[in-house]
Amino acid sequence: MLGGRDERVMDEVDRKIIGLLQEDARISFSRIAGKLGISVGTAYNRIKSLEESGVLKGYTAIVDPVKLGQTLTAIVLVQADGKHLVEVEREVSKIDNVICVYDITGDYDIAVVARFKDRFSLNTFIKNLLKMPYVKRTVTNVVLNVVKEDFRVKPL
Repeated sequence: MLGGRDERVMDEVDRKIIGLLQEDARISFSRIAGKLGISVGTAYNRIKSLEESGVLKGYTAIVDPVKLGQTLTAIVLVQADGKHLVEVEREVSKIDNVICVYDITGDYDIAVVARFKDRFSLNTFIKNLLKMPYVKRTVTNVVLNVVKEDFRVKPL
């Protein structure tokens, strides 16, 4: 136990399993076993253990937001009343357009990444954000080109 939480010790097999699942979340236990030279039961047990320990939080499809009509991505910096920072972050994270909420250092307290179908929906989002209690100020940056966007984690 480190810091009051159970810490699972991962080995090279766990790291390789994570890498395979990030490449293809639909990969079968038998295919993982074959690629890593382990039994199907071992693959199954390792994955279940990674899930139970919270290393694997879920499985999802990677979708192209532009093909779904979300052509505009914005990074919004938010200054909030410090006593209510967590409350503001919680409320912002509930908004459908929001894909990331980060608690940050510097002149602003929160960084929000959100996607929109057009500038009108971004405008509405910003105006609603500014109406929220305890939000002092925002700065909005519009993404012009996505150079890299990959939320997979390298299992070091």
